[in-house]
Amino acid sequence: MTETMSQPATTPSTLHPRNVNHLALSTCDMKAQLTFFADVLGCPTKALYWMHGVENTFHGFVELAGDTYLAFVQHPDNSDAVDFDVTHARNAGAPVTKGTMQHLAFGVDSMDELVEMRDRIRGNGVQVMGPIDHGFIQSIYFAGLEGMSLEVACGSDINEEAWIDPEVTGLCEISPDELERLKHPVPFERPEQAIAQPGFDADRFFSEQQSPSMNVPDDVIWERASETTPPVQID
Repeated sequence: MTETMSQPATTPSTLHPRNVNHLALSTCDMKAQLTFFADVLGCPTKALYWMHGVENTFHGFVELAGDTYLAFVQHPDNSDAVDFDVTHARNAGAPVTKGTMQHLAFGVDSMDELVEMRDRIRGNGVQVMGPIDHGFIQSIYFAGLEGMSLEVACGSDINEEAWIDPEVTGLCEISPDELERLKHPVPFERPEQAIAQPGFDADRFFSEQQSPSMNVPDDVIWERASETTPPVQID
């Protein structure tokens, strides 16, 4: 692990995340969520176990593709309060607290598959709006459990020259130079030595109380925090 971390790149890299490995959502009813996604959307449950390093907490994964999952976290102290417009958006355009999920869109490959998903969802007693054609994607919308706002869409390869609006760009105070950087991110030149951990940033996710653990050396975290043994042993 240490050797892999320290290997420098020979040329500037344009590497970027290629998909969402998993999106983790809070739940108060793991069984209900896994059942909803299996019955309504056809997503198989692939993992359900005690969450590593977190006491009394369940972790469940449903599969969207072999490398893309939706995860649920059932912590005993999770709140079951749904405060619309504060913690949960009412729909795919409603206001909600910054940093929380506004809506979740799943992908299919074609319009025919999108219509099939519409009928599957309706066949399970869930209302669906759409399809709607947004130009670069086509979408249907529906409500999940525990106040989730959900979407299924098809479409890919967005043409940024057609879909980046100069008016909205200006209102976001993005200059022409900044826009070019957004459209064409600067390649990363990996140094020969690992980059040191930055200091605590109050605007980031982890709290100041957790900051000391963020400064534990990477190889120590890898050794002490990793847990690779599945709950069921397979011969």
